[in-house]
Amino acid sequence: MRFHVIAVGKLKERFWTDACAEYLKRLQPYAKTQVIELADVDPTRVGGAAAARAKEGAAILHALDGLPAQTRVIVLAIEGKQHTSQAFAQHLDELALYGESDVAFVIGGSDGVDEAVYARANELLSFGKITLPHNLARVVLLEQLYRAQKISRGEPYHK
Repeated sequence: MRFHVIAVGKLKERFWTDACAEYLKRLQPYAKTQVIELADVDPTRVGGAAAARAKEGAAILHALDGLPAQTRVIVLAIEGKQHTSQAFAQHLDELALYGESDVAFVIGGSDGVDEAVYARANELLSFGKITLPHNLARVVLLEQLYRAQKISRGEPYHK
């Protein structure tokens, strides 16, 4: 499997970068994983939240265009499908079984994700009905990808 995490917003605090780095390190033996970090857009500089989402959406679509054509696109969204960790692992295994070995996860900025990105998505994924800051969503996603790999291989999850 190859995972591509497209995330709007730069991780500024060291605790976020350290957490992401740790899970990326843990993931490497299981799946090639890259993070594509895109600049967030200040809504006050572009005429509002909708304009910021549109600019960020264009950057997300451009990043997706740089990935293999058959890449499955999963957008993180509150209204997406929720999985247990075991079901998420099984879902990723099924994608791989059917030849979808490149999976891109999209994490939008603080004002959400543009409709053009939703239109490009193959599916929506939710970590629950709560709103997570995009920095935390990135950490949770990387941790769940790592956990899914451990589950799929029947290995214990070391905390």
